[in-house]
Amino acid sequence: MPARPRLAVWKFASCDGCQLSLLDCEEELLSLAEAVEIGYFLEASRKTLPGPYDLSLVEGSITTPEDAERIREVRRLSKKLVTIGACATAGGIQALRNFARIEEFVSAVYASPEYIRTLDRSTPIAAHVPVDFELQGCPVNRLQLLEVISAFLTGRTPAIPRYSVCLECKRAGTPCVLVARGTPCLGPVTHAGCGAICPGYGRGCYGCYGPMETPNPPSLGRRWQALGASERDLHRVFRTFNAGAEPFRRESEAHGG
Repeated sequence: MPARPRLAVWKFASCDGCQLSLLDCEEELLSLAEAVEIGYFLEASRKTLPGPYDLSLVEGSITTPEDAERIREVRRLSKKLVTIGACATAGGIQALRNFARIEEFVSAVYASPEYIRTLDRSTPIAAHVPVDFELQGCPVNRLQLLEVISAFLTGRTPAIPRYSVCLECKRAGTPCVLVARGTPCLGPVTHAGCGAICPGYGRGCYGCYGPMETPNPPSLGRRWQALGASERDLHRVFRTFNAGAEPFRRESEAHGG
């Protein structure tokens, strides 16, 4: 019997939510376990197997010197490396540190800041090593995650949409909250994947899945201003889960510090 592909799941600075998305695949987990050999996944098992790994899934951002060194070792051991979630693809909520002096945060939070070893920036995995695919989301969509795993194990390109949340609203028959209600919404610039949950409940999209492939935040910003949004509103709305993503970062900076 041929050896099964070896899968590894790694955690860096994150909340573990994207790893839990994989564990939430309750009905599919047994089939996945039959198709792959799990070599490293501390969220699920203490058992570890040595590399190399056919596929590595990486959650979390790089925030310490040790992280920067460890991700290079993970890359060396991995034939294919896929980053999952906002932390791994854009630096996560912790990328808010990138807009301030890290010394101020450390001294405010820790009683003995001299013992803290951290970088002044939180950066995505792709800023440190080559990445074969990025799966966005906070957390990632479990079905999209299964699709990515399946695609890499069978040698094909993952069938992950690149369009915005707006198309998900159209398909679900959800009236546009931005046009019909005048509710500020990040859907036009946000990557699809959540199923347009917030607009489905009459709320604007919060941008959990980060920027779509070709976003136009300045145009959306002008629409928000026409609805009464202030510079402060626009500055803050682009500084959440995906604050470090380049299109969102640029737009937040365009509306003040």
